[in-house]
Amino acid sequence: MGKKHSNMGNANLPTYQTLKEIIVKGTEAGGDKRQYVFLDKNKKECIRSFNDTWAEMSALGTLFINKGLNGKKKIAIIGENCYEWMIAYYATLVSGNITVPMDCKLPAEDLADQLIRCGCDALIITKKFVTMAEDFKKNPQMPEMLYFNISDEYEDYLAEGQKLLDAGDTSFADAEVRPDDLACIAYTSGTTAKSKGVMLTHFNISSNCSSSCRALSGRHAIGFLPLNHTYSWVSALFSSYILSEWGYLCDGLGNIQGDLKKYQPYNFSGVPLVVETIYKRIWKTARKTGKEEILKKGLKISRFLMKLGIDRRRKIFKTIIDNLGGNLNMIVCGAANLDPKHEQGMHDFGIEIYNGYGLTECSPAVTCNRPDKFKFGSVGTPLDCCEIKIVNPDEDGVGEIYVKGTNVMQGYYNDPEATAAAFDGEWFKTGDHGRIDEDGFLFMVGRKKNLICLSNGKNVSPEELEDRLARIDFVKEVLVYEEDGKIVAEFFLDEEEFPDARARIKGAVDEFNANMPNFKNINKIKLRDEEFPKTTTLKIARKYNK
Repeated sequence: MGKKHSNMGNANLPTYQTLKEIIVKGTEAGGDKRQYVFLDKNKKECIRSFNDTWAEMSALGTLFINKGLNGKKKIAIIGENCYEWMIAYYATLVSGNITVPMDCKLPAEDLADQLIRCGCDALIITKKFVTMAEDFKKNPQMPEMLYFNISDEYEDYLAEGQKLLDAGDTSFADAEVRPDDLACIAYTSGTTAKSKGVMLTHFNISSNCSSSCRALSGRHAIGFLPLNHTYSWVSALFSSYILSEWGYLCDGLGNIQGDLKKYQPYNFSGVPLVVETIYKRIWKTARKTGKEEILKKGLKISRFLMKLGIDRRRKIFKTIIDNLGGNLNMIVCGAANLDPKHEQGMHDFGIEIYNGYGLTECSPAVTCNRPDKFKFGSVGTPLDCCEIKIVNPDEDGVGEIYVKGTNVMQGYYNDPEATAAAFDGEWFKTGDHGRIDEDGFLFMVGRKKNLICLSNGKNVSPEELEDRLARIDFVKEVLVYEEDGKIVAEFFLDEEEFPDARARIKGAVDEFNANMPNFKNINKIKLRDEEFPKTTTLKIARKYNK
């Protein structure tokens, strides 16, 4: 059944019915314990307890209701990660309204299009987007909206809302929220087609958060994932309430090393790029300080002891652990393929990487590895809120992944055709390809829409080839695609660490081809002088070469 780690799950956690229930009960349990640490706009460190957070969302939510935002109004948020963003998000949900959290890195025309198609009733912005909001107001297609600037006027909003509370207004706490109520409209990235508004109910998200916290439980963490992404909701915004733990909201990824040392997290959630960066930095530091051979020797000793059932990893690699804050023992990873080399490598140092799989349409988590059920290279087994199956598997058991469960969306907003196309009865058709092994672990292969269809009738997943090619030491990034009937691999190489990378790449690809079926061979190599364009979730923008 794969390796087992020390169990950190909370098997007895209940399944919450609404996000309001999670927040209210979490506030009661957390009380005056600190919940969030963050830097304000003057870079001053601030601390908020669970009670503080509740007081601020109550004031802001009461103001919303007083302004006519009640009864399932759609409230959009455009802004960078900040504490005020979270309060506005919580206030919207607890007041019974619908959040429309938007990707602030998208072009203004894309955001305008989403606001228009969604028919939003209000827009919350940070200071960076004031000019954009002014342009929105001039757009004749834009719906009539209330505008809130939570950078410059946040304190005024709280004061106004608090006056209403002091006068006896209980509309915020009294607002009715039911499990089947729409909680959120989350727009997909739209990297290959027009973005779609994913409709998620309170129970969709609550059941997913409950299941996720039953599978994996952490202690205090740091957070840097974009708050508008569903991954942040299940890994931070609601798990904080369910587990009564605190977190530091990072000011950005630029100072991740300093943040790890200062706030000493036990865990955090990230994308594979973050894990890869940490792993490569460990080896780069060892080489620069002349300790590479010592590190290799330590690994040999540690692996030998592990075979005997003796775990001394965190003692042998104490220097590495200390450089990551001293407490870090778990990274939950998702959103893209993770190289098993990095997964195994971090495990060898005493830090477990729990890789998972999810989609916005599934609130988002579907499967994950966990302490008592784990396999390298897999994305784990299904959470207890859903089930999966493989449809039309080939001779290797690879087919499309279907999902059914309480976490699956209600459909796409105002798009019945896309909704109908996305479902086969109760099963959601993910568009992802994978296989399930004999122990129930899911292994990802790639996206159905990215398949390379060769003239010989064979289908090739570019992600499968990219995953293997990325394991070449001097390959930083790789993209595989079809061009004129040939399979092309385009590389961005690490020429800083490996000055001879360009001279070596052909030999490495020849070796790769020798170990792969002919129809999966790379026929052409391209080299880049700069990294690939990325999506806002740090994935290579595959559409760029179309």
